[in-house]
Order: sequence, then structure tokens, then C-alpha cells
Amino acid sequence: MSDPQPQRVGLFGGSFDPVHLGHLLIAQCCLEQLQLDQLRWLPNRLSPLKQDRPPASPKHRLTMLQLAVGGHPQMLVDSRELDRPGPSYTVETLEDLTGLHPGQEWFWIIGADCLGQLELWRKPERILELAQLVVVQRGGRPPIDWELLSRWLNREQLARTRSCSVHVPQIEISSSELRERAAAGDSLRYRVPAAVEQYIDQHQLYRSCGSSSPDQ
Repeated sequence: MSDPQPQRVGLFGGSFDPVHLGHLLIAQCCLEQLQLDQLRWLPNRLSPLKQDRPPASPKHRLTMLQLAVGGHPQMLVDSRELDRPGPSYTVETLEDLTGLHPGQEWFWIIGADCLGQLELWRKPERILELAQLVVVQRGGRPPIDWELLSRWLNREQLARTRSCSVHVPQIEISSSELRERAAAGDSLRYRVPAAVEQYIDQHQLYRSCGSSSPDQ
């Protein structure tokens, strides 16, 4: 008999260039606080809100994610946005997933700092129909401005969204900082998983800051 499909699935998107311990902490906190059955990592090919392509190729970013979460029974790396040409739109991903896996409950995870940009996303109202929004609040940051969602969510929906917010301890690591450290030849130890650190070193990623690796 086949294993039952997970019913509560978190969706964590981003460029993950590179994935670091802050990302992993967010993912684990979401699993625990929301009691998710599974968390899917969704590395994007190209963010519609960013003009520049990620410095590392899709192949490298995908491999680093697989190395970072390999062996975790509740985490899955989903490459569908990398496989799709052009900008990666969340609404297209959600429509794809809901069509393939009816009956599952989707939790779309974003940082509190992204709420102000929600109106710039493609069809935000459709996204909020297809998935429960999860806002991640990191320690040391300003309180979440829930009024930013009032144009899309009614009072009941907003109350549910507030109850699904996730709190994460403060950890000051960013992918841009790690790329700068790699370009300068500085250590990434204890900032990324050891396997990711070894992979970056092996493939000389980010050594020329801002340029893409030729290994696509």
C-alpha cells in the first residue's frame, strides 16, 4: 500500500543563492509551529521583482538545496519553477500544485518584509484563494503590519492569517553577505551547512561577485 499524501504542505520560495542556516531555521520553525506534514522548497528561476538573474545557475542552486535538506523526512526540494522558462510566478506554481494534488492544504510562506510588495505580485488575490498565507516574523524586527492585507482578506480570513504567523529567532545571515564573503575568500563556516560550504568551494561559486557560473 502506498504512503498517504501529506495534507498540510508549506511552500517556501526564493532564489536561495546560496541557501543558508537562516533559511533552514525558518523552514524548521514553520514545520513545528504550523504542524505541517511537509515543507516544499521552491527555488525560483527568476524573480519577477528583481531585474538581475541570480549569480549561481539553477543547477547549482538546486544542488545546494538538495545537499542542505537531504535526509530530512519532511522536506522536499521542488524544481518546477527552475524547469519553467521565464519569470517564476507564485500563482502559476500554486495553480499547478492544486491541480495535481487536490485536497491538500497549502501554506504559502513569506517574510514580513515582503507584505508591502504583495500588490506587485501577479494575481495576489488568486494566490490568497489557493493557499493560506504564512507570515514569518524574525526576532528583532518591527511588528507585522497586518493592515497591508486588509484589501484582500476579510476579518475572518485576516484573523486566521494572524494565527498562522510564525516566529523565528533572530539570526543575521543573508545570501548577499555570503556571496560577498565567498568573493573575498572568507569562510562560510557555520553560516551554511557543511555540505553546501564544500560545494561552493569545490565549484568556486561567487568568486567573481555578480557573475554567473558557466556551469549551467
